[in-house]
Amino acid sequence: MSFRHMWIHKRTEDFLYVMGFLAKLFLLYCSLLGFWGTLAYFFTIRVIESHWFTWVSQSNHLSMPVDYDRAEPWFRLQLNGTCNVENSLFNDWFTGHLNFQIEHHLFPTMPRHNYYLARPYVKALCEKYNLPYRVKPIGIAFCDVVRILKSSAELWQKVKSENKKCMKKFLDK
Repeated sequence: MSFRHMWIHKRTEDFLYVMGFLAKLFLLYCSLLGFWGTLAYFFTIRVIESHWFTWVSQSNHLSMPVDYDRAEPWFRLQLNGTCNVENSLFNDWFTGHLNFQIEHHLFPTMPRHNYYLARPYVKALCEKYNLPYRVKPIGIAFCDVVRILKSSAELWQKVKSENKKCMKKFLDK
């Protein structure tokens, strides 16, 4: 949640929590690292956290096939738009239980640590109605992210090249 969002929506309580966190962080770490060291520490943690979040969220979404909007039931759309990453002690901890992404899409307000409890019921429902329930190892999910990004970059390069050719033809006339 950004400061702008808190200001516009008058989220005073959230603003006070964030300011309290930042004050505590700087009070505790400034004595150890100094002001600039604490600032560097804070931004380093934010960069690491954002990279982690991107990898975790994209491993469950980006590798799924993209299709034109079709009029499908909501449940099927949730299953087609995401997949789970295999659960293990490490995967559950590393992903913050967001390796149960199918359950997260179906029950967005359910606490993350309870997704594994819903999984057998969702899986049974999928089997009963012959719906896809996709699960993949975390390594495969991360490789899929790289593969999709590579193909997107190649497509972008192709479009850029075609655009240059088109502009050259246009300017030569």
